[in-house]
Amino acid sequence: MPVADTPHTTSATTTTHSTGQPPADQPGTAAWSDLLRGRNGVLALALTGGVALYAVNVHVVSTVLPSVVRDIGGLDFYAWNTTLFQVASIVGAALSVRVLAALGPRGSYLAALAVFSLGSAICAAASSMPWMLGGRSVQGLGGGTLGALSYALIRVVFAPPLWPRAVALVSGMWGVATLCGPALGGLFAEAGHWRWAFWTLLPLCVLQALLVAARLKPHAKAPPADSTARIPGPQIALLASSVMAVAAGSLSTSLVWQAAGVGAGLMLGATAIAWERRAAVRLLPRGATVPGTALGAVYASVALLLVGTTTEIFVPYFLQTLHGHTPLAAGYLAAAMAGGWSLGSLLSSGHEGRGAARLLRAGPALCTLSLLALSILMPLGAGLQPGLRTLLCGLALAGVGAGVGICWPQLLTRVLTLAPPGEGGTASAAITTVQLYGMATGAAVAGLVANAAGLLSPGGVAGAQSASAWLFASFAVAPALVVLVIQRVTKTRVAYEAM
Repeated sequence: MPVADTPHTTSATTTTHSTGQPPADQPGTAAWSDLLRGRNGVLALALTGGVALYAVNVHVVSTVLPSVVRDIGGLDFYAWNTTLFQVASIVGAALSVRVLAALGPRGSYLAALAVFSLGSAICAAASSMPWMLGGRSVQGLGGGTLGALSYALIRVVFAPPLWPRAVALVSGMWGVATLCGPALGGLFAEAGHWRWAFWTLLPLCVLQALLVAARLKPHAKAPPADSTARIPGPQIALLASSVMAVAAGSLSTSLVWQAAGVGAGLMLGATAIAWERRAAVRLLPRGATVPGTALGAVYASVALLLVGTTTEIFVPYFLQTLHGHTPLAAGYLAAAMAGGWSLGSLLSSGHEGRGAARLLRAGPALCTLSLLALSILMPLGAGLQPGLRTLLCGLALAGVGAGVGICWPQLLTRVLTLAPPGEGGTASAAITTVQLYGMATGAAVAGLVANAAGLLSPGGVAGAQSASAWLFASFAVAPALVVLVIQRVTKTRVAYEAM
């Protein structure tokens, strides 16, 4: 799934909602041709490449992971591949601010590519699941930095009227990844050479590094707030620990220990919020952790929507185990979720006013209904004709992604307009962290639910049927909560337009 489809922004482009003031006028949006031609087009290619690598890697891993487990074992750590990747991505995204200030656009991007390449090589050489998890952690560190830099550099290299188109273009790279990622992973997995799916990422990293070295300036003027920004280490550590506590609970078959993991995760998450409210170095803008504010509702919606989409990590396994699909076919069906996200985001990016408010309400509802449909369709054995079952599963998976995508640009635009004065950069940068935290938490909880519902015991077809039904049904709760939370955002926006 896409990583934080918003660039950093300066305080000049943000206004406050907490004092009851309406959003400030934003710069007009330029045409696509202005972004894609000449020097801007080459720069856009340089920036989108990092997100494309990140996205292709996500689909490669989800496609080959069933083959990896069959080869080196570690089914009980299946969801940890995503959990550790996302936790490390949170750290990488947080470090990106300091790395950009220290190394400049070119140096920071090349350093992130180097770390991502190292992680890919470790995964390719893995002979056991702990080794694989170590590689995934290194990949996540580099990938999180790449994702955050791609969005941060939009405001550095492009004029403000180009920002909305640039954001949509970077988001669209997930659509490209739905074509390349499953093919790359599926073909190697079917041939029995899943390791080469990771090795193949390395020449792609080299090509991207050459483009970045040739086109990005080694130094570019950045807003002063970015060059002096400090990292909110305690909050990041607490959030990461809360995810790991839930993930650790998933390793036990005892409901007591599983509940203890969830309880510890909630406690650490609450501690992170409490620390954030009194910290000198903040992770979120002022008011974002206060219940009932429109900005807080936006961040809560982002996290909850991403929790719902993390069911994707188990989709290839369910499709291969329950429906008999090949790794290639299962990978492409799973990628329908990302494809729906990209298409929904691109189609909805031009809506404003009441039309945007309607999309904000419709998106979470579509996501909820699609997850409930999957809880019925995925466990079905001979209940439906195979071709019809595959079609319906694909549509439901695309519906989950589209439900997020059609409201995604609207949510992220509201971050820019609802942030307090002077905190636009903090507000937009925090989107990446909140999104990654939602994905990491969702992956940890998904592993817990699947394992508890029978993935490991009784295992096999019966265990996968039970796990898939419980997983999709329980995760439909997350976007359903967004349906309620988002009312705060849409009412605030409508009130502004009436003034």
